[in-house]
Amino acid sequence: MTKFNEDPDQRFKRLASLRTNQILEKLRILGNCSNRQIYKYSKEDIDRIFSAIEKKVKEVRARFNQHEKKEEFKL
Repeated sequence: MTKFNEDPDQRFKRLASLRTNQILEKLRILGNCSNRQIYKYSKEDIDRIFSAIEKKVKEVRARFNQHEKKEEFKL
């Protein structure tokens, strides 16, 4: 099946897998900066990096969660 005739579920799985693997690879590469023999950094630098990453992860997760059906209260 080509990407032009795949259904929305298949397209999501293909693109989400590709994009997730790209993100994981970038994080692996970022981890290379942890080598203290080559780089100098402070705890504050690391905290700022991971704070930015965690903030963006929360924002993106919220975008997925906002599409969930909200239960409506009824008596």
